[in-house]
Amino acid sequence: MNEIRRLRAVQDAGQVSFTSVVLLYGDGKKLNVALIGVEPGKPGEPPALIGRGLEDKNAKEAIIDRNVAVRTGLKVGDDLVVKSIQGTEEQFYTLKVLGISDGRQFSLQPSVFVPHQTFDRVKPQATVGGVQGDLVSNLIIVQLRDQVNLAEMARVLENEVGDIQAVDRQAAYENTPGYSAQQSTLNTQRFFSLLIGILVIGGFFQIQTLQKVPQIGMLKAIGAPNGVIAVAAVTQIFAITLLGVALGTAVTLLLALTFPATVPIAFSANAIVLGIGSLMTIGPLGGLVSVRYALRVEPLLALGLTG
Repeated sequence: MNEIRRLRAVQDAGQVSFTSVVLLYGDGKKLNVALIGVEPGKPGEPPALIGRGLEDKNAKEAIIDRNVAVRTGLKVGDDLVVKSIQGTEEQFYTLKVLGISDGRQFSLQPSVFVPHQTFDRVKPQATVGGVQGDLVSNLIIVQLRDQVNLAEMARVLENEVGDIQAVDRQAAYENTPGYSAQQSTLNTQRFFSLLIGILVIGGFFQIQTLQKVPQIGMLKAIGAPNGVIAVAAVTQIFAITLLGVALGTAVTLLLALTFPATVPIAFSANAIVLGIGSLMTIGPLGGLVSVRYALRVEPLLALGLTG
C-alpha cells in the first residue's frame, strides 16, 4: 500500500474490502448486507449525505447506504448489530451509525461501510477476533494526479509496484462477481424485446394495410403514384410509433415513481435517448413489409372489378 502512495503519479489511495454479513434490527428482523471496509478519508469511502464520514480507523462506527436506512429505519446516531460467522460460532458486533450515504448496493445487497481495521475484526473468518498482521484488501482505489493518460498511469503502477493489475473504474465494476452474467442476461432480454417489437409492430401494420386495400386500390385507380402511397404509409407508421413511444415513456417514468427506494432502478439521459431511438427505429422497420404490400396492390383486384 505504501509503495503505491509513494509514487509521484498517485495523489492518494485507499484500501477497500468486501464481504457479506447479517444485520439485525427491530424485533429479531434480519437483513443480508454487504460489509465494506474502507480507510477513513481515503478514496473508496462514500460521502455521507446525512451525518458525517468515518474518522477513526479503529472505531466501531459505520456509514449505511440509503437502502439500509429505508429498510431498517436506522438513523444517524443509532446503533446497529451485525452477525458474522467466525470459526464455528456466531459473533455479534455493535456499530454506531455516523452517516447515511446514497444507494450503493454491492452484489445486489445494501451496504454498510466501516473502517478497515473494524472490517478485519468483524468479517467472517476461520478464527474469532481478526487476523493479526498486515491488512489484506480486495482492491485499492487510486486517485491519480493526472487523469488524462490513464492507460500510461496503469502501466506505471504495474511496473513500479508489481503483482497488481491496474484497471479503470469501468473495468473494475465490470469484473465484480456476477456482473458479466447479469449483463449477458439483460442484453439477451433487450435483443429479444427488440426482435419481438419488430414482429409485433410489423404484424400490426400488416393488418392495418390489409384493411385499407380498397382505399389503396382507389388511389392507384385515380393515378396516385407508388411514391405518394409509400410516403403516406411511412408517415402513418412514424406518427403511430411516435405516439406509442411517447405514451409508453410517460407511463414508464410515472410507474417508476411508485417503486420503493430500495428497488435498484435509475434512468439516465443516455439510456432514455437510446431506448426511444431504438423504439423509433424498430417501428418503421417493422412496417416495411406493410409498405411493400401496399405498393404491390393491383387497383382492379382491390376494387373487385376483375372477371
